[in-house]
Amino acid sequence: MGSSSRLFNRQRTVHEIFGGGFVADVILWRQMNITIGVLLAALSSWVVFERSGYTLLSLVSSVLLLLAVILFLWAKSAAILKSKYFRGNAFAVPGLMLTFECDSLPPPPLPRLHLSEETVTEVASLIRTRVNALLSISQDIALGKDTKLFLKVAAYLLLISVVGVLTDFLTLGYASLLIVLTIPALYERYEDYLDRYVEMVFKKSHQLYLKFDAECTGRVQKWILERQKLS
Repeated sequence: MGSSSRLFNRQRTVHEIFGGGFVADVILWRQMNITIGVLLAALSSWVVFERSGYTLLSLVSSVLLLLAVILFLWAKSAAILKSKYFRGNAFAVPGLMLTFECDSLPPPPLPRLHLSEETVTEVASLIRTRVNALLSISQDIALGKDTKLFLKVAAYLLLISVVGVLTDFLTLGYASLLIVLTIPALYERYEDYLDRYVEMVFKKSHQLYLKFDAECTGRVQKWILERQKLS
């Protein structure tokens, strides 16, 4: 499909609009297994939080507790077996003249948990830049320096407030993810048909607007002339 026949005469494809990389492939179902996995993971999370009564804090705490207990018992068991029963690779049963050849139990395969100074500095610098930009925008809005920006922010906050009354954050996030993973893919598949249909609707709407504007302008001018004659 040529760029001149695309909606709004755009030059880029849908894949290019979403970045043209791995994320675009997932959104447009070119990595079908990963897309299905993301949807199933999101659905499972929604069911766990929405239907089971779990909250994010309670679930994270339970998972971390279970992980800590497993790693702790694993490490202690490995240390006890290595120091008490193992002699090289021989496993001796106390009170019996029997030995069994066995490999030692390895400790948990944990990586070295450490944050370098460079990583912390980069993250702190990025956060500082973003926060300063947000504070600058907030100051411009509070001092009335940018009316358009104020109206945009007010409209977004009002929309968020209305949506927050209608649904909760978790359901909104799942619904948003579902829309992102379905609407662009469907549009890319039926792009030619949808572009022609939307362009036709846009032209019809523009014609109706011009007709309505001409009629309203004529009536207003007629009313002004009548008022001038009466005065």
